[in-house]
Amino acid sequence: MSDESAGPTGSTVPRRQLGRYLTELRERAGLTAKAAAHELERSTATLWRIESGKTSSRSHEVELMCRVYGASGDLTEALMALAKETKARGWWHAFGDVIPEGFDLYVGLEEAAEQLDVYEVGLVPGLLQTEGYARVVIEVGHAGEDPAEIERRIQFRVKRGVVLARVINPPKVTVVLNEAILRCPIGGNGIFAGQLRHLAEVSELPNVTIRVLPFDAGLHQGLMSGQFTILRFPLTGNGKPTEPPTVYADGYTGDLYLDKPNEVERYDMAFKDISGKALSEEASRRLILETAGKYEQG
Repeated sequence: MSDESAGPTGSTVPRRQLGRYLTELRERAGLTAKAAAHELERSTATLWRIESGKTSSRSHEVELMCRVYGASGDLTEALMALAKETKARGWWHAFGDVIPEGFDLYVGLEEAAEQLDVYEVGLVPGLLQTEGYARVVIEVGHAGEDPAEIERRIQFRVKRGVVLARVINPPKVTVVLNEAILRCPIGGNGIFAGQLRHLAEVSELPNVTIRVLPFDAGLHQGLMSGQFTILRFPLTGNGKPTEPPTVYADGYTGDLYLDKPNEVERYDMAFKDISGKALSEEASRRLILETAGKYEQG
């Protein structure tokens, strides 16, 4: 138990791990979520949030659940210890007032991930945005919001990019950008040229690959899938992932997390198809820099 919960930053991974253990115990006990919630004197929605890792849990709550589910004493103690880890706070919690609902879950996974495969359709991914580009996107997305909150949203987004160059175990990041992103000068020529040059600079990092999917790639699975990120996580001492591979897709009104093997496999196949039709890393960097030059010239 301790091996599987060690390492990742913040509370996201321990919360999800605890949720999976408790779900498995409930199902082994032959209880539906509704029946378990009744026994625990909790709402079904609250139980769902615990099992899906969307909220932390207190040790005494976990002890009660283990008692209802018939867990052994050793397992109960281990899960109570894991519950304490769900209270850990990552750096992003300081921005809790401006993080979109539910997005703290993703940021925790992003921090813990060993590998990120990203396909983006319309905007430069948040992880790669400059302050100027992020400012324009956020001001449009949060029109009328207090300027101080806008500023905190910007700083939160920019700070996410630090993970790319962290000294200890930076994630391996592979990004495929639809060419349309290079043809949409968000913020005006100057800001956008700076954003493109930032992409070229970041692509020089040994753990980061940025490629462009050109307009003439023809039919590809990204046209059906839309934008998505596949997150993979480090292995424990037992050779098991600290978290199952997870697909994240953000939408206009909500986010989607998928971790069933067949779901992840489909997105894996889509990413391989998209990557196979993208320009090489070198050709992509040249195109990005050439496009930046054109915007700089007006």
